Amino acid sequence: MVFPSRPSFFNWKAHMNLMSGNISHLLDLLWSWLSPAEENHNNTARPLDDPEMIRFGAHIVLVLRHLFSDGMDDELDEKLVTVGDLIINMYVRYLFSEDQEELVGIYASQLQHDLCITLFVEMMELRLNSSLHTMYKLFLSAVEYLPFSSDNVSKACFEEIIERVLSRSRQTKPTKYDGDFSDVAHQHHLQSLQKAMVIQWLCFTPPSSIPDFQMISWKLLIRALTHSNTLFREFSLISMRRVPELPAGPHKLLAILAEPLKQKENLISREDPEVSDNLPEFEDWHEYYSLDATYRSWLKIEMMNAAVSPEMLSAEEKGQAVAAAKETLNLACSLLRRDGRPWLYAVESSPFESPDVIFLELHASAMLCLPSGECMLPDATSCTALTSALYSTVSEDDVLHRLLKVDVQVSSRDPCCIEVALRCLAAEGDGYGLHEANDGGLLAAVMAAGFKGELSRFQPGVSMAISRLDAWYSDRSGSVESTAAYIIRGLCRRCCLPETILRSMQACIALSAAGDDLDYSLDKCDELVELVGSAESGMMHLFSQQQLQEFLIFEREYLICTMEFEEDRLPCDG
Repeated sequence: MVFPSRPSFFNWKAHMNLMSGNISHLLDLLWSWLSPAEENHNNTARPLDDPEMIRFGAHIVLVLRHLFSDGMDDELDEKLVTVGDLIINMYVRYLFSEDQEELVGIYASQLQHDLCITLFVEMMELRLNSSLHTMYKLFLSAVEYLPFSSDNVSKACFEEIIERVLSRSRQTKPTKYDGDFSDVAHQHHLQSLQKAMVIQWLCFTPPSSIPDFQMISWKLLIRALTHSNTLFREFSLISMRRVPELPAGPHKLLAILAEPLKQKENLISREDPEVSDNLPEFEDWHEYYSLDATYRSWLKIEMMNAAVSPEMLSAEEKGQAVAAAKETLNLACSLLRRDGRPWLYAVESSPFESPDVIFLELHASAMLCLPSGECMLPDATSCTALTSALYSTVSEDDVLHRLLKVDVQVSSRDPCCIEVALRCLAAEGDGYGLHEANDGGLLAAVMAAGFKGELSRFQPGVSMAISRLDAWYSDRSGSVESTAAYIIRGLCRRCCLPETILRSMQACIALSAAGDDLDYSLDKCDELVELVGSAESGMMHLFSQQQLQEFLIFEREYLICTMEFEEDRLPCDG
């Protein structure tokens, strides 16, 4: 065996250990030379991060593991695992630091379960903002050298790594602001972008050389749909403000998924239960965010035109505003007045029967936002006030009979965030049997008031901007039984559909004020009024009192604009 060029003392000791078969001492010797300086400050002759020595140590460990794979005493076995993993881990990190992502999987796959997963998760997070080529090298390195899934608890698999990456991407990041809270909202905006970008790991195509590559491609695609729907729900609840700026997260997510979904159409069968559970919701969100982008584009045009005196506006500029308003209305009416399945269908059968004592839980991480969009720094007093305000959104009977519990705390990870935990007893139609109301039930009703900024016993206009939202069924002890997606979907319906209708009314008013195609705008306005008033649609149930008032004000404003325009035309008609 050829040793790297090290001082003669090391070479002599290593040779002696090999010749005598003292493998345990050889491993100790290797680690004494390779361990970080802070762990080995007494060894002044040790090399300082010598790549050649690190590589040699890693290869020695792999050779020894192969030679002794058939059996060894417990002490040596433990040392080959513990010390060996330390050495291999060091070499993997060196390769990664040298941008040799294509090699890390060969060595990282030899690590024990937890260390391998932790290492790959860390590397994937560090490469999230790298080029697609670099990300794909790391993806290949993992998917080629690790099993996709495994029953062997001692060895990692690719599926576990991906799940850990997805889970961590939704967690509130530990944040320090050093007394400067002026840019908090922008930082949270960037975090939503990072959450969206994580989906890229699921959109790469595995090489055809690995076993079951088509099955793996299908599983990754389904997981991408499932996770993207989770993110779309969260993103929708931070996209309520009527401003021209596009919310970065959802549109980045759609851009990442567009090509993979197109390329892998042959893998998707709507008859598959996992596809039928996730693809329709994805398509709903795609339609919603297309409308959202169109509305914001129209809003931007309106704001630009408003900055110029009307007589200075060109016919082209006026025409752009009219066209954008009409497109907004067309898309909105298409989403709102569907035949068959309504948008974001939240009707769901519970897996539990009423004799079972089951609770519903909803947990949210959120930032308190002032009407200006700036962050309101939470403290114990505001958390207590918010707790009381959330209780007041439902009747005392609901609080008592459903055993509603509300808890609001300042986040331990981010001082600008709060953690909200709701819990209530399941009831028929809300936790038991079929949830037909399509509105998410009691917990969704409580949270909707917070997201809409309509808490009667809290600071006026202050709303919650979500960063993470989960709902599930639990037992008496609080153990999770299964997810309760209908609650989150219903919450999104409570927030998104009334807001969509109000935005559409804005567009109707703009068309009426412009005097363009009054018959068209009148038809659309009548459609919206009919939709809200229809018992069959159930839309009015989703509106808060404040939203209904705003809707009526918009309707009145539209009619006034229409009458004024008609009056202005009378002399000309005469």
